[in-house]
Amino acid sequence: LDQNQALRLCLGSTAVGAQYGAVSALSINNDCSRLLCGFAKGQITMWDLASGKLLRSITDAHPPGTAILHIKFTDDPTLAICNDSGGSVFELSFKRVMGVRTCESRCLFSGSKGEVCCIEPLHAKVELRDHPITQYSLLAMASLTKILVIGLKPSLKVWMTFPYGRMDPSSVPLLAWHFVAVQNSVNPMLAFCRGDVVHFLLVKRDDTGAIHVTKQRQLHLHYDLINFTWINSRTAVLLDSVEKLHVIDRQTQEELETIEISEVQLVYNSSHFKSLATGGNVSEALALVGEKACYQSISSCSGQVFYLGTKSVHVMTLRSWRERVDHLLKQERLTDALALAWSFYEGKAKAVVGLTGDTSKRKAVIADRMVEILLHYADRTLKKCPDQGKIQVMEQHFQDVVPVIVDYCLLLQHTDLLFNQIYDKMSENSVAKGIFLECLEPYILSDKLMGITAQVMKDLLLHFQDKNRLENLEACIVHMDITSLDIQQVVLLCWENHLYDAMIYVYNSGMNDFISPMEKLFKVIAPPLNAGKSLTDEQVVMGNKLLVYISCCLAGRAYPLGDIPEDLVPLVKNQVFEFLIRLHSTEGSVDEEVYPYVRTLLHFDTREFLNVLALTFEDFKNDKQAVEYQQRIVDILLKVMVENSDFTPSQVGCLFTFLARQLAKPNNTLFVNRTLFDQATLTHVTFFILAQVLEFLCSPDDDSRHSERQQVLLELLQAGGIVQFEESRLIKMAEKAEFYQICEFMYERELRYDKIIGCYLRDPVRKEEVFNYIHNILSMPGYSTEEKQLVWQKALERIEELLLLSPCKTADLVAIHFSEQIESIIANLQDQFLLFQFLRSLLDPREGINQDLIHLPPCVTEQFIELLCQYSPDQVLETLKVLEYCRLEETIQITQKHQLHEASSYLLEKKGDIHGAFLVMLEWLQSKLLMVTQDDEGSAELPVLENIEDTLMKTIALCQRNSHNLDQQQREALWFPLLEAMMSPQKLSGSSLCRYSESLKSLTMQVLNNMAAFIALPSILQRILQDPVYGKGKLGEIQGLVLGMLETFNYEQTLLETTTNLLNHDLHWSLCNLRASVTRGLTPKQDYCCICLQQYKRRQETADEIIVFSCGHLYHSLCLLSKECGAVTKGLMRWMCYKCNSSNKGGKLSENFSELKKGSGASLAQ
Repeated sequence: LDQNQALRLCLGSTAVGAQYGAVSALSINNDCSRLLCGFAKGQITMWDLASGKLLRSITDAHPPGTAILHIKFTDDPTLAICNDSGGSVFELSFKRVMGVRTCESRCLFSGSKGEVCCIEPLHAKVELRDHPITQYSLLAMASLTKILVIGLKPSLKVWMTFPYGRMDPSSVPLLAWHFVAVQNSVNPMLAFCRGDVVHFLLVKRDDTGAIHVTKQRQLHLHYDLINFTWINSRTAVLLDSVEKLHVIDRQTQEELETIEISEVQLVYNSSHFKSLATGGNVSEALALVGEKACYQSISSCSGQVFYLGTKSVHVMTLRSWRERVDHLLKQERLTDALALAWSFYEGKAKAVVGLTGDTSKRKAVIADRMVEILLHYADRTLKKCPDQGKIQVMEQHFQDVVPVIVDYCLLLQHTDLLFNQIYDKMSENSVAKGIFLECLEPYILSDKLMGITAQVMKDLLLHFQDKNRLENLEACIVHMDITSLDIQQVVLLCWENHLYDAMIYVYNSGMNDFISPMEKLFKVIAPPLNAGKSLTDEQVVMGNKLLVYISCCLAGRAYPLGDIPEDLVPLVKNQVFEFLIRLHSTEGSVDEEVYPYVRTLLHFDTREFLNVLALTFEDFKNDKQAVEYQQRIVDILLKVMVENSDFTPSQVGCLFTFLARQLAKPNNTLFVNRTLFDQATLTHVTFFILAQVLEFLCSPDDDSRHSERQQVLLELLQAGGIVQFEESRLIKMAEKAEFYQICEFMYERELRYDKIIGCYLRDPVRKEEVFNYIHNILSMPGYSTEEKQLVWQKALERIEELLLLSPCKTADLVAIHFSEQIESIIANLQDQFLLFQFLRSLLDPREGINQDLIHLPPCVTEQFIELLCQYSPDQVLETLKVLEYCRLEETIQITQKHQLHEASSYLLEKKGDIHGAFLVMLEWLQSKLLMVTQDDEGSAELPVLENIEDTLMKTIALCQRNSHNLDQQQREALWFPLLEAMMSPQKLSGSSLCRYSESLKSLTMQVLNNMAAFIALPSILQRILQDPVYGKGKLGEIQGLVLGMLETFNYEQTLLETTTNLLNHDLHWSLCNLRASVTRGLTPKQDYCCICLQQYKRRQETADEIIVFSCGHLYHSLCLLSKECGAVTKGLMRWMCYKCNSSNKGGKLSENFSELKKGSGASLAQ
């Protein structure tokens, strides 16, 4: 058939069909001049496609009785490959000699070694015919167990074998070649699959001519494949076992599309694989694979895939990029269509067909198509707009399309299209126009859209104004290009709607005018401030903006965002400073006070204005002009605030804070007139103001900014201010205001260090630092003996306050500096709990105090233990374990007095009175058991049982620790009373015992199990049976105890037997190995002596023995003796291999002694 599906040729006849059977395989050569046909009965024919003439009929190319499964031309038109149902592969070589066409066959692979069911020669396109790998004529073959890649030229060679591994035996092996670009070079890639995993192998040829095959990333699927076809180097079409097509991108392994093709009614090759035409003489494995085989029903060419159905042939091809976009547009999926087109534009799309040329050319073609879509949909959206109904319906209609159009116009950077053609179209509808303008806002705010036309900008401003979205409007203005704005319109709009940020931006960016905005804002806030009126909320906002604006200008930053151009920064700073320090305003009245702008800002917010100046001074470099400006500002501030009564002491205090911090800088260049601080030369007004400032700073009734006011005063003192002020009065004021850092500063100047201790103790913030301060004064050099003595005495006097603050730190201080006064400190402390805390910190090694510094009498330690028993009885035992010095007898009396049984037991055990320690624990245990026996109403709860178990475990541990060092009688004196104590409650009857009998029996069994390790089992049983209670009647009452003991005995016996068996087995194994190594025979490497080089049977001397070593060397014993390689050890001769030890003579000689084989020369010879 030709392209128009018109019949061109009809090859063969019904007679040929009857003789050869059905056609089972076809192949056309590269230039489409020859056709090879394989038949179900094994024949092969070649046809001329130009004339329809039969050129060859081949019947002997492969064994008879097998069907042709595959026949394939190679790139060499004289060479073809066929594969029969016997699993063999043959090479067919076509020749023409003297006008006679012949065919020679060569077997490449025999089916007896594994049946091949799929073959695929490597075909190269015309442009790749010169690729160096084509000269090898590669052929891939898939058998039922493995993949092979062989080269047919220049000689037959196997280049790669790859086994499948585990797989479903019914799955179909698949092979497919394609040239792909990897790492800037084009090489063939083989895809092969059997089941649900596709393997990719990259084949390369190196400079030596060798072919290397490297594995690439695998493709894991969730379905079984029956066909794999390459569409292009990145895209493959996969057909699964339920006849679904899957389009896969190879690099990302993404599934692009799935198509159901069951309606094709695909033809399967099962009958040929079963070789039914020749009697079905094939293996079961090959027949099973053939159930799903469709190799000859699917073919690909030039990006098209052909599927042979029972009634028709179907052609599948990838849509071009235009067709894919248009397909989405027909489905009304505008957003998806544009997203797909944009992915083509960015080069991120997959399975792209129809785009050629370089990147810029491809982008231009796609952009043109996207512009067409955008214009078309703009018109379509306006036409389909509902004429009537709710406004929300119209807004939603445009909201679905207009933002998409705007987005893609800006992505394509087609602002001319956006603001001309599309905006003109949208302007026809007011709703569409509004949505269009609102879509621009996010792009403006993110600075992605700067070049807006003046008309659009004007409409945008009016739209936001109409919608009363003034904040959005202001945010947009400060991000816009000033050239697109009507400055007069914007300034008027901003001033009317109080958009001060936008107004400042327009003045700054549009006219480089940084002073006019300040003048406008000053005109609003100055009159009410001068009149002493309170400001409205709006005026407060304006004043704050003014402060921020001044700060930005002086710091070189643009307001409200960005930076001032570098060339304008010095000019702007100078202009702003000159403006602020003007003597009079431009439109000021005659009675206007001097420096109106500075005065207004100070009245508005003194603290923040001074902070602005402080930040500005930080940025200033120490050039002459900057220093002059700083000095001038300071002089004006002093003149305005100190010589004027309009400001409150709080405001003047802020000024002094500012000045003190400036003067305290190390690189300070400011000069402040000291007469402001000098009491002797102060005027009455100035001194009064200064006194007010100090009164304000030291006011105890004002809790606000306490630490800040203290820091201000401290900085004033450190900077040299108030040098002539009466210090005693200042100290009183500071103490009254709780300014303890000021007190410390003043006392330190007077060298009254002892007074500073009180400052620390009263300061809630720094009280913990008093310990370091005392330690430093008493330890560090630089202080006189008298000063240290005063500090020492003051600390001793206030030791109780220090203990209340931190007992541990106080104890550390006492141990270092007051070790000789410890007893007097203890005697003077009236608070017993405080004394306990002090002694615990002092004596407990866990507190970290160096005990070598402390030398106390034992009575102090006992006093500590007495207090510990009172206030913290739970910690007595742990403390006694770590306490280094204590008298046992006295301590035992204290613990017994407070009935601390466990601590008393520990001390008695430490003393060596084991029985006494046991009796204490036993008494404690019996008292707890008594609580259970006396509880007739069953009020005992779980905690009581837990206490009993805990006490019992501690008593058992005591017995276990000491039983190793006791004789049998002493052991019985420990264990039997304990057993009796646990068994005695069980002899009684009562409701509570019935409830807890099982728990008591369990605890008794624990006693028996533990005592069994130290007391003989017969003794335990005898003692139980001798009990007057258990000795009468039947043994039913003690049956549980006895059975438990026997069970424990049986377990231990089984454990012993198992351990013995394991040891015996290991011993037997070791002895067997030793015996085998001793008795094994040795094989000499040669039949002559390695020293004399004569045969071992050279002499028949009875004294001469033959020595064979495990290394295989053979010697005469006399030869070894001559080389001093023998030594007598414990009456036995020990030999060393001469040759092995000679090779190791650089190091220590190894004692590689032989396994001796003795025998006469005659006997060995025999």
